Amino acid sequence: MQRVVALLSTLIALTASAEEKVLNLYSARHYQTDEALYANFTKQTGIAINRIEAKEDELLERIRNEGAASPADVFITVDAARLAKADELGLFAPVKSKFLEERIPAHLRSNDWFAFSTRARVIIYNKDSVRAEEVQNYADLARPALKGKVCSRSGSHPYNLSLLASIIAHQGEARAEEWARGVVGNFARAPKGGDTDQIKAVAAGECGVAVSNTYYLVRLLRSEKAEDKKAMDRIGIVWPDQKLQGAHINVSGGGMLKTAPHKEAAVKFLEYLASDEAQNYFANGNNEWPAVTTVKAANPALESLGKFKADALPIAALAKNAATAQKVYDRAGWR
Repeated sequence: MQRVVALLSTLIALTASAEEKVLNLYSARHYQTDEALYANFTKQTGIAINRIEAKEDELLERIRNEGAASPADVFITVDAARLAKADELGLFAPVKSKFLEERIPAHLRSNDWFAFSTRARVIIYNKDSVRAEEVQNYADLARPALKGKVCSRSGSHPYNLSLLASIIAHQGEARAEEWARGVVGNFARAPKGGDTDQIKAVAAGECGVAVSNTYYLVRLLRSEKAEDKKAMDRIGIVWPDQKLQGAHINVSGGGMLKTAPHKEAAVKFLEYLASDEAQNYFANGNNEWPAVTTVKAANPALESLGKFKADALPIAALAKNAATAQKVYDRAGWR
């Protein structure tokens, strides 16, 4: 009997050990450069990563449908509004990690998820039709002087939702709606496309001004294509609200799921994402700033954008205002 108990104990221990060597990652990040990030984690820890990539809503719906039997350990995505949605669905489990608390600034984390990289939302303008001094603040995009000159992606896109969520946090819902209506009144065309499309539309003169995440701009700055180089020569970049709260910041981030079958591996992975090595992958691979302030990116194109004042609004506050932001956009007619 004792031999049977000992054998069972050994099998349980072996099973537990085997479980720790696997991490099931549900990712809404779709960047080829992340391959090296994941491969290095496996090399360092021996933990194999099983990855499922899809759009955020698809992954969240999948996790909900899987319920308690979900194999997902960690969910990562590229926007505060999307992290908020997962949080509202009650999918994340609190992670207690002194390492993460020391490495990730307080305004870039919540009780249930952490940001691992940041990107800013900047104003871009056509040098031939708009002057930099005309677009120093996000508020300027609603000025009548820019009528017929603003291009934008959809108001339902999380990047725009997070921007408006920050305006709501700073100025209140009424003023945010006034701003959104003003911008809609200045549209050069109906919202369409992604940030790269807005940049190219401004460069082509289809519109005079737009807003873009910085990593799209750095991608084009690093491009060897002649048409990309020409596009970047035709546009200027403004860090908005530098005399106010600073430029709006968004994040890539993630957290451990409540039903994670490999919790120890999940925490190790999240801690790894806050390591110097992983932080450099974010900066150099996808042109994002490290969330860890002591890590300096060796990315000349990213550094060429210069230093700026960033909005220190807690990312969790953006997340809370995302649903209200969508209602404001809808009322303003920003489709």
